[in-house]
Amino acid sequence: MTDSPNRTITVRLANKTDYSAWDSFVETHPNSSPYHLSAWKSAVEEAYKHRCYYLIAETNNAIIGVLPIVHIKPPLLSGSLCSLPFCDLGGILTSNDEAITPLIEFAQELSGQYAAGNLHLRQSKNITNSEEPALQEGQKVRMLLALPDNADTLLSGFKSKLRSQIKKSTKNGITYSQHNDSKALDSFYSVMQSNMRMLGSPVHSKQWFAAIVNHYGEKAQIGLVSFEGKVVGAAIILMSGDTVTVPWASTLAEYNRLSPNMGLYWGLLSYAADSKHGYFDFGRSSIGEGTFKFKKQWGATPLPLDWKDYDANGEVVGSQSPPNRYRDLVATTWSRLPAFITNILGPIFRRYISL
Repeated sequence: MTDSPNRTITVRLANKTDYSAWDSFVETHPNSSPYHLSAWKSAVEEAYKHRCYYLIAETNNAIIGVLPIVHIKPPLLSGSLCSLPFCDLGGILTSNDEAITPLIEFAQELSGQYAAGNLHLRQSKNITNSEEPALQEGQKVRMLLALPDNADTLLSGFKSKLRSQIKKSTKNGITYSQHNDSKALDSFYSVMQSNMRMLGSPVHSKQWFAAIVNHYGEKAQIGLVSFEGKVVGAAIILMSGDTVTVPWASTLAEYNRLSPNMGLYWGLLSYAADSKHGYFDFGRSSIGEGTFKFKKQWGATPLPLDWKDYDANGEVVGSQSPPNRYRDLVATTWSRLPAFITNILGPIFRRYISL
């Protein structure tokens, strides 16, 4: 495939020598996410062996736009191009809107070359817009909280009911700790396996999470909450620019009476505020659902997720996934399977599920 010029803009595939410049562009872009970093690409390639195509738009040898793409290709199928899989956000980042069209055109050429079907872009509303948008029931949103410069100020700004719930977690014996090592990863994965089975969803492989922690380095942390020495809740956070993001968090249902979720999220939020990050991204929720209400109580602002599918002609052919009437049935069936079966089959299926 040849480079794609548009006026003075050239689009090409990134290589390893570009990673430093790529990450610098991402870190300083106001709409970026930790998923845009080259570490996500490295983790996807290492853990799941998917082919990645990271596009750079340049003018005068300076990056003005990026588009990270992963080819999700199940056996015997053509698959699709996604920006980005296994997370809420991806899509195009530019410092010049003129780079958008050539980036999409180059991506469409890739789709045609590999018969990869539609191009799926996952983007979000600009976080610098302070107006809370009109939202509809069931709409997918990103829950973002602006942070003060320390945890004490953050706590004092919460409603009294929320502060009481945080204190209750502590009084119940829930303790928080934060790590970046293999032992903590083992604890995280044990909780994740149990919770995902209960929810009726295949779990990622442990190799996936290990690759994330390895490639993100100090930009990845594992938060754990424990009760009487047993880990009962866990989360992984990723950092990029001035934002701390929670891609994965779980607690053991049998300990919910102790409010481990409150202790877990307060520990994560405290770290984010005290480390001088400007935003805390709770991740994706649907308007009106329980997770939305949980995140909203912390003061998070819902920002619409802008997910679009482009066909080979560049036409938008779909947006957010419609409700699937079979989803509840599949989830219920999965949750009733023996744990040893879901633990084996889950990672095999999960690598081909882009969400």
